[in-house]
Amino acid sequence: MNGDRGAATAASAVVALALLALLVLVLQLGAATVARHRAEGAADLAALAAAAHAVRGTGPACARATEVADGMRTAVTDCRLEGWNARVTVEADLPISLLPGQKASARAHAGPVGD
Repeated sequence: MNGDRGAATAASAVVALALLALLVLVLQLGAATVARHRAEGAADLAALAAAAHAVRGTGPACARATEVADGMRTAVTDCRLEGWNARVTVEADLPISLLPGQKASARAHAGPVGD
């Protein structure tokens, strides 16, 4: 029996580490999903806000899009008007991230029907 001492402890430690690694992976995937959904919602609303202010020009339209995105804890990385259509790209930080600087991004466009 002396040859088996500690074998169960070592096996338990390996299983615990494997479960911990799986937990970290699932948390990272969940954080990425949450950030992606937040970025998509912010991009949609920012594009709508920019399109609503398109008659004022690119500057005011993109300023309004930036205000909307800031209110949703995201950042506008690209904003432009193509005629009356607004095209906006937004980035959101991941709430939990193993690597610093990871971001989720989304693009949206809005404009009048038929354009």
